[in-house]
Amino acid sequence: MAKLNKEDFISALKEMNLLEIKELVDAMKEEFGVDPSAVAVAAAPAAGDAQEAAAQTVSVSITDPGAAKVAVIKVVREITGLGLKESKDLVDNAGTPIKENIPMEEANEIKAQLEEAGATVEIK
Repeated sequence: MAKLNKEDFISALKEMNLLEIKELVDAMKEEFGVDPSAVAVAAAPAAGDAQEAAAQTVSVSITDPGAAKVAVIKVVREITGLGLKESKDLVDNAGTPIKENIPMEEANEIKAQLEEAGATVEIK
């Protein structure tokens, strides 16, 4: 198998949706026994205070899709760029983060969009 260079790997990542990237990260954890997100967290103090960065980012989760589930799925598709099936899976699995590590301002905008569609939303 040909070795991928950094540019080819990044190009391949750009073509993936969020769910495919999550599956890739999970496969890397299983294959190498290393959590790639732990490496990113370890590198964060070099760029700034990790606690300060953590306080500025939040995750948005749907706790209840409400009666208008189809409308909520449409909003999730717009927000995430995922396909219909992946968006439906996110909505069906209440508590799963829709978006993670985002600024509070963006989280509030997403929360407003989802609540307008009829969902109950939690920001962590």
